[in-house]
Amino acid sequence: MRKSRRARPSTYDFQVDLDAVDWKILALLQTDGRMSFTALGREVSLSAPAVTERVRRLESIGVITGFAAVVSPARIGLPIESIVRVRVRSLDTPRFRSQVLELPQILDADHVTGDDCWLLRVVCRSMVELEELVEVMQRYGDTTTSLVFSSHVRNRPLSPELFD
Repeated sequence: MRKSRRARPSTYDFQVDLDAVDWKILALLQTDGRMSFTALGREVSLSAPAVTERVRRLESIGVITGFAAVVSPARIGLPIESIVRVRVRSLDTPRFRSQVLELPQILDADHVTGDDCWLLRVVCRSMVELEELVEVMQRYGDTTTSLVFSSHVRNRPLSPELFD
């Protein structure tokens, strides 16, 4: 049998089976990541130690990958949000990854198929800063920038309905 060329396993190599209680716990934590194990237990009709064990198991198998505060960029002085599509020349990809993807204005960076290579969500203090950021990206390929007027769906919780 031929070995795979992948250096690391794909995130799609296995699927975890979740029961109804696991999904309820995930729904609650995706809505309120600070919910106590006691409160979780009340909601799913389990003891706090039983909920703790389930949450720890979901963490250990990689279903729950972390907990974080959701911060409003606009409220802290970053009112300009945009989506930048970048078509990086193949020889420039390593430099693009090390020079551009590490910039603090880039909140999300997805390597995608299609005409473009990268889909970046960026935030800036001003249009001048956005222009300078896009100019840096253009050193590595063509860009298309779209300003975000508003976001109607962001970080929608995952649910079992996705599998129906």
